[in-house]
Amino acid sequence: MAQPMKLLLPAAIVLLLLLVVQARGARPAAAPAASTRCAASSVEVEQVNTGEKAGFDAVFEVTVRNRCGCAVRGVVLRSEGFASSAAVDPRLFRRVGRRGYLVGDGRRIESGAAVRFRYAWDRAFRMAPAAVHDDCT
Repeated sequence: MAQPMKLLLPAAIVLLLLLVVQARGARPAAAPAASTRCAASSVEVEQVNTGEKAGFDAVFEVTVRNRCGCAVRGVVLRSEGFASSAAVDPRLFRRVGRRGYLVGDGRRIESGAAVRFRYAWDRAFRMAPAAVHDDCT
């Protein structure tokens, strides 16, 4: 009789732990605060080589997409040493300050929407989101 009792206690503990873990997983996650919903990390930057040439330089298309649940504005990218041998529309991408580049004239980018621009150089430049202001209410 002592042997089954020794096995019953560990089995009951394991069962209880499984129930607790399952109950925690069933609860919806708390919504983040509005001020933290749209961090710079909620902006996705993707670059592709279009296969086109501007003179001897490759043409790259950059897509800056808002992955936040609400609209953002004032998106600034960081890109050390950025240059282009072809003109870039300054309404889409222009330098602001020492290291930043303003996207889409700083205008509102809806959730899931994107701003695209092209540049030409012998290589792609690394670009990363540096700042963003959310329009969450």
